[in-house]
Amino acid sequence: MRARPITWGRSFAVALDHGEDFFAALDRFCREYEIRSAHIPTFIGGFHTARLVGSCQPLADPEAPLWEEVTVESLEVLGGGTLAWDPDAGRLSPHIHVTTGLKAASADGRTSHLLGAKVQFINELVVQEIASPGLIRRADPGLYGVPLLDFGDGTGTGGC
Repeated sequence: MRARPITWGRSFAVALDHGEDFFAALDRFCREYEIRSAHIPTFIGGFHTARLVGSCQPLADPEAPLWEEVTVESLEVLGGGTLAWDPDAGRLSPHIHVTTGLKAASADGRTSHLLGAKVQFINELVVQEIASPGLIRRADPGLYGVPLLDFGDGTGTGGC
């Protein structure tokens, strides 16, 4: 277990518009406001399409991460996550999970890691910047290459 006290920075209300790519718009927002560490406590809205981690096949190794994806369409969404800096790639590394309701399937639900999505109508996000410690995310080769959250305050694995 790793933990650090948080010093909050700025807070934002962000609206992603119809047809926008969710992650491209989030990246543009973070570049414009120079955000490298943040928390998205919640967001709501709709997706025309979304790519989620998932499989329709039995899992070969239930303990290993799943790298496969499924695509779902026309859904309502509730989500949240963290934004950290990947110092190795020199870019933002979002970790977003969503719970969705498929509108055409009696709001049948899906919950998973979000890999990509196109906004339908609007997505409304609250983004809370973390001024310190800087959040970083690096792949852990000893744990299937899963990108793990760490802190860039001199007591973790590096700085932002």
